[in-house]
Amino acid sequence: MKITVITVGKLKEKYLSMAVEEYSKRLSRYIQLELIEVPDEKAPDKMSLAEEEIIRQKEGERILKHIKSEAFVIALAIQGKQQSSEELSQYLSSLMVNGSSHVVFIIGGSIGLSKEVLNRASYHLSFSKMTFPHQLMKVVLLEQIYRCFRIISNEPYHK
Repeated sequence: MKITVITVGKLKEKYLSMAVEEYSKRLSRYIQLELIEVPDEKAPDKMSLAEEEIIRQKEGERILKHIKSEAFVIALAIQGKQQSSEELSQYLSSLMVNGSSHVVFIIGGSIGLSKEVLNRASYHLSFSKMTFPHQLMKVVLLEQIYRCFRIISNEPYHK
């Protein structure tokens, strides 16, 4: 299975980059992992709703350019479905069984995802009702994907 993680913006903090590298290495024994970072738009502190929409549109266009037509897309969104690690592992396992060989996870920028990206996604996943920095979510997502494949493979992983 191939998993692509598309994120808006570059990781700037070294400790986050190191965590991404570690989970990428761990995941390499289970899946083919592709990490794509698309440039984020400069966003002033105070924006109108129209300005926010323009930023989401531009970032969304950059995201959509990297999604192949056959990919199964999961967007991280606060309004999405919350799942336990076990439930997410069952969901990924069912995707594999049903022939989805390429899954794309999308993490939006600081003001979220465009309607077009959300519409392209087959599934909306929420990690919490809380807001997290999108750069930190990349690490959290990779850790959960790793946890899922440990569960799928019936391998121990601390709780």
